Amino acid sequence: MAGFAALLLAGCAAEATAPEEEGFVSPRPTPALELTGRVVDAAHILSPDYEAELTPVLAQLERNTGVQLVVATTPDLKGEAISTYSLRLANAWGIGSEERDDGLLLLVAPNERRVRIEVGYGLEASVKDEEASAIIQESIRPGFVEGDYEAGVTAGVEGLIREVTPYEVEETE
Repeated sequence: MAGFAALLLAGCAAEATAPEEEGFVSPRPTPALELTGRVVDAAHILSPDYEAELTPVLAQLERNTGVQLVVATTPDLKGEAISTYSLRLANAWGIGSEERDDGLLLLVAPNERRVRIEVGYGLEASVKDEEASAIIQESIRPGFVEGDYEAGVTAGVEGLIREVTPYEVEETE
């Protein structure tokens, strides 16, 4: 996973970086969470079975479109605004293609009752701010209000997939 890097480094210049090792300084900030796969459930709100079902869906999206979508949950935003935390996380993880800057991060912070969709610049034409907001309010939030995080995440992922998957053009005769 390589994207978001150029775009997000400028916005994250004040963030902590990885310690120097033999004269090498990492160009990315230290992530708040470790990237362990397409689903990172550090808040432990998703079942292992659900993660196992969601992972191939996210992999298929990448195969079909080249877009990388990571779903992450965090138990604590560490006093940061979710926008700052998600931007730092996406940058540190390098989600998406660096050339296309087309990564997506769906971040859930259940203890703070926050959710955010972080969109790489290369996808802003497909997933505009108002569309990301609508996905959160109309798709994710209802499941979360009912206490069903998996339903909310599923609805959010489905909404994002619809936004980034090009429509097939049917030829008319």
